[in-house]
Amino acid sequence: MTDMQAVADRVAIEALRAEFADCTMMRDYDRLASLFTEDGALRMPNIPVELEGREQMLAWGRLAPTKWRYFIQTSHPGVIVLEGDTAHGRAYIQELLELNDGSGHQNIAIYHDRYARTENGWKFTERVYEVRYLDSAALTGTGAVVPVPAQAI
Repeated sequence: MTDMQAVADRVAIEALRAEFADCTMMRDYDRLASLFTEDGALRMPNIPVELEGREQMLAWGRLAPTKWRYFIQTSHPGVIVLEGDTAHGRAYIQELLELNDGSGHQNIAIYHDRYARTENGWKFTERVYEVRYLDSAALTGTGAVVPVPAQAI
């Protein structure tokens, strides 16, 4: 692998992680599911939710409006370890959300990721969500509900 290929791979994986955050905030679960390989998995043990395959991710996405009013996720760069056509890494997350029952949550978490190069670019093969800090105190600000966009970017 050339140095330029490694740079391009890192940029593509970082863009994949940023797009995941955008999908969650925009409630665009069709696009989110497309970021995974067909048999990819999204695991959130603290919720607890284990989604395997795109269909389960889409089904979870349809439930989202019944669970929370608004959701903000910011993703911060983490480590990426390239291994040819696969890679693994971590991304650091800060989240703010208000559930439909009015309760609020702020947390800091880590995504433990596995990636694969596909004919359609880099995709997640697995994303495991680990909460490191959780604050369930009432939120004092206000948020707006974001409708699902008519078309993806």
